[in-house]
Amino acid sequence: MSKCHFMVIACLAVVISGCQLSGPDASGSREGYFTWVDEQGRVRQSPIPQSTGERDKGEGKEANAEDAPPTGSADSSASGDASSSGYHEEFNLENYPDANQLEKDGYVRPGEPKPYFTWRDAQGNIRVSYYQPDTRTAVEKGRIKPPIQLTEASIHQPGETVGLPGLPEDADPEAMAVLGIDPGEERFFQQWAGQCCQALERSEPEQWQEGREFGVSMGDKAPRHSFSTGESHYRLVRLPPAEQITDFILHLRSFNHEGMFVPSVAFLDASFAPVRIVTDLVASYVPESWYQYGYLHSYIPVFPSRGERWMVIFTREADLAGQTVVEDKYGPKAIPHTRTGELSLSRAGE
Repeated sequence: MSKCHFMVIACLAVVISGCQLSGPDASGSREGYFTWVDEQGRVRQSPIPQSTGERDKGEGKEANAEDAPPTGSADSSASGDASSSGYHEEFNLENYPDANQLEKDGYVRPGEPKPYFTWRDAQGNIRVSYYQPDTRTAVEKGRIKPPIQLTEASIHQPGETVGLPGLPEDADPEAMAVLGIDPGEERFFQQWAGQCCQALERSEPEQWQEGREFGVSMGDKAPRHSFSTGESHYRLVRLPPAEQITDFILHLRSFNHEGMFVPSVAFLDASFAPVRIVTDLVASYVPESWYQYGYLHSYIPVFPSRGERWMVIFTREADLAGQTVVEDKYGPKAIPHTRTGELSLSRAGE
């Protein structure tokens, strides 16, 4: 009997010692285990796996003090890891998708059902059809033409100011000299109008052709005039009267054929007095294709209701000294500015 008691006590001691070894030991083992009895009565031991967080926590506690990072570096490193991974539990692309991409997808997020509509077929059965929303605008779909953007330019009219607007009359001459303002400087409009336009050739003006685009040749046979901006070939175009046409937008194109004529435009009244001058046009360039040359084109408003009856197309010495640089399939290309060229005029939208 005492022998049996001794064996039971020995088994209990083995089991108790096994449970004690499940905790951290002096050898540094990080894996515990539990003991259990199977259906045949045999004693079994199974390791207890630790989670990643618990393992990291345990390892952090055992780190040497000299190897430990300074205070606050753990939080910064954790946030650094989160930022480097590019994923945030709340602020991510699943909760906050890219707006442009979401619009292209018809505002349907990944995993969400597509919108649908129900309909009845010829046999009277109710059907459901899913569709992808089309969020393109009417312009992008080609149903309507995009709005016309007027070309940026310098506009000169009667009464324009020289230098800085709002300059006081008793301004210090030395301060004006520092700013590059000459108090005796003649205004551009007055200077240009002083050399134009009573002497212009009027015998063969270009007639405006309503309803179609028409060409204007600025060749060597075109008349010449010495403007305040330099000597230039020019063409005089008769505008339609206000009774015949309302104010409109002029579409002016200058074609590239071994060089381009860079136009400036002046509008005259019925007595050939200038009323508005348009220079420094920031024209857009359209590359050549299989059926036409490349060209610069501009959109300029025309106001027959304000007394504009004639249009003078000319170029300036400053424009002739420059060039237009465009990008084609071979790389950058410089297009020289010339004194002659081929133009076309039309009413925008025709």
